[in-house]
Amino acid sequence: MFTLMNLPYEKNALSPYMSEDTLNFHYGKHHQAYLDNLNKLISGTELEDMSLEEIVINSYKQTEKAAIFNNAAQVYNHNMFWQCLSPDEEKRQMPENLSEALVASFGSVEEFYSQFKEVALTQFGSGWAWLVKGEDGLKIIKTANAENPLPLQLKPLLALDVWEHSYYLDYQNRRADFIEVVLQNLVNWHFVASNL
Repeated sequence: MFTLMNLPYEKNALSPYMSEDTLNFHYGKHHQAYLDNLNKLISGTELEDMSLEEIVINSYKQTEKAAIFNNAAQVYNHNMFWQCLSPDEEKRQMPENLSEALVASFGSVEEFYSQFKEVALTQFGSGWAWLVKGEDGLKIIKTANAENPLPLQLKPLLALDVWEHSYYLDYQNRRADFIEVVLQNLVNWHFVASNL
């Protein structure tokens, strides 16, 4: 059975950009609920002994396993999201290998920021924006609801949650402000670079 990951920082550590209230609800309620639901759904099934990644891939597009996929993918997505954030200024400095990879794929770091913001902003309804690594290099994608890059054989490097529960307490309906604040003030670029 799965357990809720420990946050790599205190719940108030991302303030003022992301409040402790948001972490209490987002991590403590939403993420916990996905985990609890997943454990109930896989109990006594052939999926019980699989890794989280294996469950996501094995339940993808399987109508009878839709609830399992949605909860497993959301647990995975949130695990990734929390690790992509940091209050540590040193971890928020982009390593050279990552900036070089972004320049190679997008022309400049600024162009990466611009494209990522556009993708995150234009995800209609609930979903995620991702920087991923595939056979042809780095690219930015968006996924609806719980979907993620794993079943698409893409390696997630950066995950940004654009479900309303991710930002509504702090930013209300201003998704663009939330995206900008996270990219400029909270991303753990060292974690992103470690996945290259």
